Formats: sequence, structure tokens, C-alpha cells
Amino acid sequence: MDIDYSLIWALIIMFSIMMYVIMDGFDLGIGLLFPFVPDETDRDVMMNTVAPVWDGNETWLVMGGAGLFAAFPLAYSVVLSAIYLPAIFMVIALVFRGVAFEFRFKASPERRHFWDKAFIGGSLVATFSQGVLLGAFITGLPVEGRAYAGGPFDWLTPFSLFCGAALLVAFALLGCTWLIMRTEGDLQRRMHDLGKPLTWALLIITGIVSLWTALAHQDIADRWFTLPNLYWFMPVPILVLLCTVFLLRSIESYAHYSPFLLTLGLIFLGYSGLGISLWPNIIPPEVSIWEAAAPPQSQAFALVGALVIIPIILVYTAWSYYVFRGKVTAEHGYH
Repeated sequence: MDIDYSLIWALIIMFSIMMYVIMDGFDLGIGLLFPFVPDETDRDVMMNTVAPVWDGNETWLVMGGAGLFAAFPLAYSVVLSAIYLPAIFMVIALVFRGVAFEFRFKASPERRHFWDKAFIGGSLVATFSQGVLLGAFITGLPVEGRAYAGGPFDWLTPFSLFCGAALLVAFALLGCTWLIMRTEGDLQRRMHDLGKPLTWALLIITGIVSLWTALAHQDIADRWFTLPNLYWFMPVPILVLLCTVFLLRSIESYAHYSPFLLTLGLIFLGYSGLGISLWPNIIPPEVSIWEAAAPPQSQAFALVGALVIIPIILVYTAWSYYVFRGKVTAEHGYH
């Protein structure tokens, strides 16, 4: 029986990207929420909720990029050529944000405001750049002769900019519900107050992105709205509405854990909707995972390493989150 290595690698890369979105999403979201929390003690608590795990969260971004390079070199070369500038902005912002994260705790009170602004700016630019990358990817990348055929600024479109704004809202909500789960007292109440408008904003923006995508791409509209596909895919928007209703109720009832879990559900449903729209194309709108694949021997060789390293990453990630579980306070740290 022939093994479809391209399919296996596509699933690995999709899983890696999803893990990055979830785990670095709330991390970036905390930086986006900093302007709404002026108190320095509360900001210390916010950063302490992710201090032991924030750098490990970005492991999945490296895993996804390395997997794309190893298994789908054509996609790697075309996609990186198309979104080179926003990708550079994202990397610089992540580096600057990491420096700000470490230096903030060591800075004098007079200098701390500078690193606070650096942390906010790095989170803002990194998140917005990732949203722009997503928007450019959905729009499609022209390919001629197995090379990118567009210009250096083709990624700069109204749709990609709107996707950047949409991801800001999504990560802010993820960070907000993470803080609801990990903090208590006035800071937690402030996050409950922010959670409801952020949820409504995310629902509205998700609807706009979905309609915009369908109106701009007839093939995606046909996939979603023709029979019998409509019956198969209808559970996705229905589940989005149900998750939103339960999320709003959990925030209103001042729940601790369910808001974060329901937000994760919304992020996963949005990600699955994107997969349904684009599958099996790894370079939209026409290049499939099989057309962009490396030779099977290369994919098999790289898969051996991936099957060893991915369980290790999962184990140490789960262990770190388990060790640093519980509420974080200004007085006692973890308890």
C-alpha cells in the first residue's frame, strides 16, 4: 500500500499552525490588552501568567515553517516570496517583543514605561502582520513556471489589511479569556468587562471576512453553498453561533475556565472553515499539496524526525503548563 506522505505532512503542518495560533495567540493578546490595564502591578501579573511558557509557544511556528520547507519546497519558495515583507515585519516584532518581555522586569521604574510600549508595539505589529499574511494567502498567489509571478506589494490589499484587524480582535479575546482563567480580583473583573464587547466584535468581523471571501472567490462560494456540500459544512457556522452564545453567557456569569475553552472552540472553528475553503490547495487558488510536494523519499526521511520530535514537544509543553497551572497573583505568584 502506497503511503500518501503529502497528506500526512499537510496534516502535520496544519496541526503545527493551529497549535501556534492557540498558544501564542493568548500570549500576543496579553500585549494587545496592556493599554487597557494601566496599573503596573496588574501588568506584572499579566506577564507572569505567560512568563514560564511564552518562548516555548513559538516552537510551533518554527515547526510549521520547517515542515513546509522539508515537505513542500515549492510552496515554501512561492509563499515566502509573496509575503516576504510582512513576514520580516512579524519576525522583527516578535524579536523586539521578546527583548521587551525580558528587559521590562529588569528595568528601573523610570524606564519600565519604554519596555511596556515596546511590548505593546511588538504584539500589535506581530499580530497584524500575521493577519495580513493570512489575508494575502486567502486572496491567492500567482505562480508561473514554479515561481512566484506577482509583485513585492501584492499582499497589500484591503482584504488582507482587514484580516490583520480581525486577528487583532481574535487574539485580544484569546488573551482576555486566558487572563480570566489565570487571574482573580480586580484584574479578572476588568477582563470580564472587556470580554463581552470583544466577543461581539469577533462575531461581526468573522461574518464580514466569511462573506467577503465568498463574494471575492466564486470557487470558494461554490464549495460552501452548493448541494450537497451545504449540508456537510452547515455545522461550522451553527457551531460558531452556539459557541458565541455560550461564551457570552459564561462571561456574564463570571465563569473562570469556560470562556477560554469556548474561545478556543471559536478559533478552531474559524481555522476549520479556512481549511474547508482552501483544501487541498497549499498555494491558492490552484496548486495542490501533491503538486507542491517534495519527492516521497525526502518526505519520508523528514517524517522520521518529525514523528520523534513532535511527541517530545507535546510532552514538555503539557508538563510546563501543568507545573505552572493555577491562579497568578501579585503577592504569591503561582499557587
